[in-house]
Amino acid sequence: MTSLRHVIKIDPWIFDSLIPLQKPREHSYIIHNKINSIITFLSMSPTTLEVQSQAQVDAISAPDAIAEFNQYVMSTYARFPIALERGEGCRVWDSTGKEYLDFVAGIATCTLGHAHPAMVKAVTEQIQTLHHASNLFYFAPQGQLAKWLVQNSCADKAFFCNSGAEANEGAIKLARKYAHTKLGIDEPVILTANASFHGRTLATVTATGQPKYHKNFAPLVAGFDYIPYNDIAALEAAVKKYEGRLAAIMLEPLQGEGGVNPGDRAYFARVRELCDETKALLIIDEVQVGMGRSGMLWGYENLGIQPDVFTSAKGLGGGIPIGAMMCKSTCDVFEAGDHASTFGGNPFACAVALAVSGTMVKDNLIANARERGQQLRTGLQAICDRYPQHLASVRGWGLIDGLVLQESSNIQARDVVASGIEHGLLLVPAGVKVVRFVPPLTVSAAEIDQALAIVEQAIAAFEA
Repeated sequence: MTSLRHVIKIDPWIFDSLIPLQKPREHSYIIHNKINSIITFLSMSPTTLEVQSQAQVDAISAPDAIAEFNQYVMSTYARFPIALERGEGCRVWDSTGKEYLDFVAGIATCTLGHAHPAMVKAVTEQIQTLHHASNLFYFAPQGQLAKWLVQNSCADKAFFCNSGAEANEGAIKLARKYAHTKLGIDEPVILTANASFHGRTLATVTATGQPKYHKNFAPLVAGFDYIPYNDIAALEAAVKKYEGRLAAIMLEPLQGEGGVNPGDRAYFARVRELCDETKALLIIDEVQVGMGRSGMLWGYENLGIQPDVFTSAKGLGGGIPIGAMMCKSTCDVFEAGDHASTFGGNPFACAVALAVSGTMVKDNLIANARERGQQLRTGLQAICDRYPQHLASVRGWGLIDGLVLQESSNIQARDVVASGIEHGLLLVPAGVKVVRFVPPLTVSAAEIDQALAIVEQAIAAFEA
C-alpha cells in the first residue's frame, strides 16, 4: 500500500485543497479546478500511485543515476561525482545519505541556505496566488522589490530579468543607448578588466576578460577592450586611447571567478573620477558579491564610490532565478520596447526575493557575513601558516573568500575541492590556484570552525 509520504510527493497541494478555503474572494474557477484535481486523485488506483512514487525514488537512488544523467545532459560542466538530493540550512545530503557542509551555496547564491522557512512560505503562498503573468500587466511583488532595491542603494530605477548574464547584458545595452543618445557616440567602447567574469551570453562573454572563455566563439561582439584590474596607469591610458568613444567602464568590485581579487579603493576612486570627466557610465557587476555577501549590502560600498549602473542576481533570489539591473535617473534611457524579458520580474521570483531581502535585514545577516568572514579568514590564515609549502595567502570580503595556493605547489584548487568533498565539505575553485569559500549568509560560528577543521584535514591529506 502506498504511504502518505509517497502520495504527498506526487501532489502535495491536493491535500491542501481539502482544507476549507480561507480567502473569501477566491474565484470559483479555482475551486472548480481544485475539486476536479481531488476527484482525479481519488480515482487513481493504489497501484498507479505506487508506481509513480516509486519511480521518483528509483530515479534518485539508482546506482547508475550519474551515468543516465551524463547520457542525456550536455557536457557543459565538469561535475564532481556526487548526486545531491536535499538540503537544510548550511548542509546538504547526497543520494547515499552522506552529509556535507555546503560552502558553495549554489556558487554564492543560496543566501539563506537550504529549505529556509521564509523561502518555503513565500514559495508556497505565491505559487498558490499568481506565479506568472508577463510584463504586459502590473503586479505588486515586482514594484515592491524595485522599491526595496532603490531605497537600499544609489539607484533610481530597476529592470528585472532571470540571471546575472541577462542583467549584465541589459547594462551593456543601456550603456550603448546612453552613448548614442546622450553622448553622440557612433561606435561606443566599454572597458572591462582582465580576469573579469560577466556572463556566458555572446556580449557578456566578450565583456569577460578571460581568453579561455572566448575560444571557438569568434567573431565576438565588437566594442570591448580590456585593462588590468587595480592598475591606475593602465586605466588612464585606456581612457585616453578611447577619448570620444568611451561609453562605460564595467568592473566587479571583487573579482569572484577571476580568483577572489578585491578591488582597490584608490583605483575605484580614479575610475569614478574618469567616468565623471568623460561622462562615461560606471557599471558595477554585483552579481556575485551583492546582497550582503561582501559584508555590506552592495560590494561598491566597500570601495567608497557609487556606480551609475549596477547589476544583481545570484543571492537576490536565494536560489530562485532572478536578475536585476539598476541605474540612476541620469542614465535611465530605456523606453518601451528597448529591452524585455518574458519571465523577468515575475510575481513568483519577486515574492521570494522580497522574503530573502526581508529575512536578511531582520536576522542581521550582513553583520553575520562580516563576523563569520573574519572568523573564516583568520582560521584559513592559521592553516596557511602551518602549510606554507602549499598555501600562499587568504583574501576576500565578508563571506566570499579565497585560499590562494602556492604557484610552486603541485596542488591545484580542484584537488583541494575533491579532498574537501571526501571529508564532507563542499568548496568551489576560482581559477586553477584559488579555492573559494561562499557559504550561506546564515552560517554559524560552529559551522565555520567545522569547515576549518575539514580544510586542515584536506590539506594534510596531501602530506601523507
